[in-house]
Amino acid sequence: MNSGVRVGFIVGPTAAGKSSIAIQIAERLGGEIVNADSRQVYRGMDIGTAKPRAHDLRRARHHLIDIRDPGEPLDAAEFAVLAHAVIADIAARGRPALVVGGSGLYLRAIRSGIFAAPPASPEIRARLAGLAAQHGMGELFERLRKIDLEATAWIKPNDLKRIVRALEVYEQTGVPISEHQRRHHFAEHPFETLTVGLTLPRERLYQAIDRRFDAMVEEGLVGEVRSLLAKGYDRAGPSALAYPREDDRQSPLALALSTIGYREIAGFLRGEMGLAEAIARAKRASCRLAKRQLTWFRADPEIVWLDAAGDADQALKRFQDFFSNPITSMSSTPPA
Repeated sequence: MNSGVRVGFIVGPTAAGKSSIAIQIAERLGGEIVNADSRQVYRGMDIGTAKPRAHDLRRARHHLIDIRDPGEPLDAAEFAVLAHAVIADIAARGRPALVVGGSGLYLRAIRSGIFAAPPASPEIRARLAGLAAQHGMGELFERLRKIDLEATAWIKPNDLKRIVRALEVYEQTGVPISEHQRRHHFAEHPFETLTVGLTLPRERLYQAIDRRFDAMVEEGLVGEVRSLLAKGYDRAGPSALAYPREDDRQSPLALALSTIGYREIAGFLRGEMGLAEAIARAKRASCRLAKRQLTWFRADPEIVWLDAAGDADQALKRFQDFFSNPITSMSSTPPA
């Protein structure tokens, strides 16, 4: 059921400048920002997640930052409950709410929730894991393609967790996971929304990623990772199939140092590679992440795409109109 509350969303790939533009808009509109970055919710993960700094927090009130320790995983469904409560509070005080982040699943959970999937089946998972070990993931992916071609548009051939989960849901229900998601999407729209996507031309985006990671290292990322290692947040933990669900849940130990940037710097601190190699690997992984994020968001027809470098004023105007005028439906094609 739609509550009549209007919520703005600012999405896009990592390093595109979402936070900076969101803060500008929040300042102008008297709005508040709801974090939708799946790692900024964790304490002690500041530099490597580009968490807002003290001066940013003074410019605009932020919510759902530093609410958990890395040993306390927060899945997308639980995050959506917290976010809905925060949004309701912001609306009750008469302020615009801007949800900002690049975690597509968290954003989708806020906008339309997570469908009530059947519980995990250890027997099915063990059997599918055995098939993958014996014949390779390609066979499982081909099986998924035959029963749910639509799902293979967003589940990649090397994404064993999601391949297994999609096959598991089909075996348990006889309905493809994409159909479950479609039914749920049309069933629940708690807010009136405007979603603006910010990005840059591919080469400029990759350059921004490189510059930002260099700045993180200069600001003390190595020390931040060393502190997490000292607290025991290492990569040890259950196998990749421990939580093959849509909520992207991970073991408490694996969570912090499975994150891009943290993972590579941890490898350097363990003596597995030099610092230069760790930085190069983190930059490459960040570029791959940006590409995956764009693939995810491009599939969303509700997103209005703008250039992060030149369209800040246009983003502001769209949100001004959205929060004060009747809603109009607008979408555009994202830059390549």
